[in-house]
Amino acid sequence: MNNQPIGVFDSGVGGLSVLRELKKLLPNETYIFVADQKNVPYGGKTKDQLIQFSDSIVDFLVTKKKVKAVVIACNTSTVYSIGFLRSKYKIPIIGTVPVIKTIANLTKSGKTAVFSTPATAKSQYLSDLIKKFADGIIVYKVSGTGLEDLVEEGNLKSPKINKILHKSLIPLKEKGVDSIALGCTHYPFLRDQIEAMMGSKVGIVDSGSAVARHTREVLTKENLLGNLSSEDYFYTTGNRVKFKKALKNLLDLDTERIYNLNL
Repeated sequence: MNNQPIGVFDSGVGGLSVLRELKKLLPNETYIFVADQKNVPYGGKTKDQLIQFSDSIVDFLVTKKKVKAVVIACNTSTVYSIGFLRSKYKIPIIGTVPVIKTIANLTKSGKTAVFSTPATAKSQYLSDLIKKFADGIIVYKVSGTGLEDLVEEGNLKSPKINKILHKSLIPLKEKGVDSIALGCTHYPFLRDQIEAMMGSKVGIVDSGSAVARHTREVLTKENLLGNLSSEDYFYTTGNRVKFKKALKNLLDLDTERIYNLNL
């Protein structure tokens, strides 16, 4: 047993969708969540920038907060920085990637899609996942430019969100796509709108529960499971008040344990 905390980070509040699944499956753990809102969205950043941002956050979590493991609750950060982070840090680093294998197994039409940030969509990492798990299946790569920022605001009913979703997803429906992987951790908060737009015959899946299961497997293997949780801590490199509002809107969580972080 090990009751040190687990570090979780994202470019912003999207990673809260992964934290939600972690807390469901691993309720006896304590979490420290970092939202790099100063640099959100990650979707338009370069590989070097993403590695720099991720390294600064993980260094804080490992050095200052003594976490026993880190979950990268961001697809974009994972595909560009996980190799570097695993080579530098000696604790388990768990990533978040689009669930290609799941949509490949779900599809009946042979037409699927990954709905992600622009950076994830064009990454070699994603191309390799598709080649490995969806060979022979059509996988369209579509990005929802601007959605990250809108989810950050916490107003999930914004007309701007529906406009972007319509532009991105309706062409997929017209092409006969029947399973979609949400390749950005901000997007599960839009699941209701996406499902309503695509209809009941299109399967919508995200990575949150898979990441939680993998985290449990890794902690079990390394004998790092905890048995005594305490209240979680939240850090943002952006505006603390804005993050507190989003936390309430997205997870219905009201806490004073929110701190500013300068990296």
